[in-house]
Amino acid sequence: MIGYVTLGTNDIQRAAAFYDALLGEISAKRVMEFETFIMWATKPGTPGLCVISPYDKKAATVGNGVMVSLTCDTKAQVDQLYNKAISLGAKDEGPAGPRSDGFYAGYCRDVDGNKLAFFHMG
Repeated sequence: MIGYVTLGTNDIQRAAAFYDALLGEISAKRVMEFETFIMWATKPGTPGLCVISPYDKKAATVGNGVMVSLTCDTKAQVDQLYNKAISLGAKDEGPAGPRSDGFYAGYCRDVDGNKLAFFHMG
């Protein structure tokens, strides 16, 4: 159902470097790019993650309670993405680990303060 998610940024190049490195861990690549907008996806026609400079030219801010959750194939991939994000300057919001029966996740905030989750069910 979700086509893509956008996260606001005040520094498109810094956000691009963060997401190129992070999403490269799951073979996602840039699939669309403009001066103020970049989208990554794992293959055409699948949901994408985007960074964007706000259209109204005002500062990008973080939505309280807003989170983007990226699904992972394994618990090891959750660990991999969480650790990669932290190594790229993300801030910890809950280290990777079991959250409940069958749900394994790690949480962080990207270089702009947007909250991310990496999770595996099973």
